[in-house]
Amino acid sequence: MRGENMLIDHLNARIIKEKSPIVVGLDPRWDLIPEAIKHENLKAYGETFKAVAESILHFNKGIIDAVMESAFVFKPQIAFYEQYGIEGIEAYYKTCQYVKEVGGIVIGDIKRGDIGSTSEAYAIAHLGETTIGNRSLKAFDSDFVTINPYLGSDCIAPFLNQCQTHDKGVFVLVKTSNPSSGELQDLFVGNTRIYERIADWVHGWSIKTTGNSGYSSVGAVVGATYPEELKRLREKMPNSIFLVPGYGAQGGGAKDVVEAFDSNGLGALINNSRGILYAYRKTGENYQIAAKKAANEMKASIVLELERVAK
Repeated sequence: MRGENMLIDHLNARIIKEKSPIVVGLDPRWDLIPEAIKHENLKAYGETFKAVAESILHFNKGIIDAVMESAFVFKPQIAFYEQYGIEGIEAYYKTCQYVKEVGGIVIGDIKRGDIGSTSEAYAIAHLGETTIGNRSLKAFDSDFVTINPYLGSDCIAPFLNQCQTHDKGVFVLVKTSNPSSGELQDLFVGNTRIYERIADWVHGWSIKTTGNSGYSSVGAVVGATYPEELKRLREKMPNSIFLVPGYGAQGGGAKDVVEAFDSNGLGALINNSRGILYAYRKTGENYQIAAKKAANEMKASIVLELERVAK
């Protein structure tokens, strides 16, 4: 079934126009933020969460501004902000706001998933609206979020409902990039591995929400560190955009992610966090200059590999 799905069709149109399937993961680490930024905020706020949060926001804005010509999708991982308390959460909120202000798309990497009523609260917080009296207010207002399907379909349903109501999207964890993912995800249920069973669920949800571009607002997280599984899962979920972590610092490269794409260069968003955020630590350059170069090189490498495979 195809129809109006403005977010996913808009995303694909931009990927085609800008030739960029890159996601920049905004995973700020206090110890890796440039010393000049930290020094300024420690001087202003002392050794406090406020100093950390202001440093994170300064750093994130600098990265976003630097890489926008190569990447327009950004994925802040909420745990890197939660560890700094209320001030850290405020930095997360302001980061998401800033991405939208400059015309980017936000993937809230929240990995939520709980019993129905709790999932509904998570879904409203990150995708929907909360009604207070006569007003409807948005809390974090991500475009997409990552969700954990371990509790089953009733933990997913509230997110799908918010997607339909507010034209949002989700990426369901299917085959993750971490080394121990197989301890659970590769176990068999009958003749089917758990990650394949989840892929079947995702496909069933995706065909109900397919836009004019042929893709759905229900996507899947599939790691670049498992290229063979990536290839099989592309066949099992033809209507789902893949969010592909594991590029760069985790060992994945352009050749590892090419199977996530269709013949038109669509179907995947490739995430790189540390390799872009902290490129300056290897080059010795200004952090924005180094990030811009790293993003440009990543984009060029993936586009070149897609062109090679297409020949």
